[in-house]
Amino acid sequence: MDARASAFTGEAPARIDELIEARALSVVFQPVVDLVAGCAVGYEALVRGPAGTWLESPTALFAAARETGRYERLAIVCIQETLRAWAAHGSPGLLFLNMSPRLVQRAGFEPGRARRFLESLGLKPATMVIELTEDYPAIEMQHLRDSLRLYRSMGFRVALDDLGEGFSSLRLWSELRPEFVKADKHFVRGISKDAVKRQFLRSIQHIARRAGSQVIAEGIEGAQDLRAARRLGIAYAQGWHLGRPNAVPAPAP
Repeated sequence: MDARASAFTGEAPARIDELIEARALSVVFQPVVDLVAGCAVGYEALVRGPAGTWLESPTALFAAARETGRYERLAIVCIQETLRAWAAHGSPGLLFLNMSPRLVQRAGFEPGRARRFLESLGLKPATMVIELTEDYPAIEMQHLRDSLRLYRSMGFRVALDDLGEGFSSLRLWSELRPEFVKADKHFVRGISKDAVKRQFLRSIQHIARRAGSQVIAEGIEGAQDLRAARRLGIAYAQGWHLGRPNAVPAPAP
């Protein structure tokens, strides 16, 4: 355990303040693979808390932030540290940047400021994909659409995470028309042996073609499921069979 991590071994939710102040976070990158070319088209950034502590898990980390009213502060620091790590590694391809819709539509989260921060790191909006997470219990749809329109005008693209996990994600697909949709891993794992799951992905692929979206199949963990996804014409995939999260954006096998 490093010196930064040792300060966060307590159980009090207030420890989140210390973590944010110290920016005691690590970032790993998991490849998103083009199933035709067989190479990584980009990487999803995943944030971890201090190693060896109760805040290491992103689930525990963001739960503690929500409980203490520090979710937005933590989310902004996560984005900043992710972009710094991405720039340090030479930014190979697209960066899928997890963001809650509540953060995108947050008052004061101004796109121009985001562009200036990217420029200071030598990054371009055209290489960024805003990946909207499932954390959207209450959305001002018009406000979210307007905010994303500004980001898109700068060159950002949009991905919708965990498609199929709830009815809200289907409505967001219809309303926002994202460039990418991520099929939830529940509907991907075992598709080589499950005709119902294959039909679900086939239907998603059909809608995606009409909507101008590209499908990313999450949770590919074996060669048989990978072949099944390719046969369905799925454009991109992600999963441990294709590449595990790594501190350095590693090429897919």
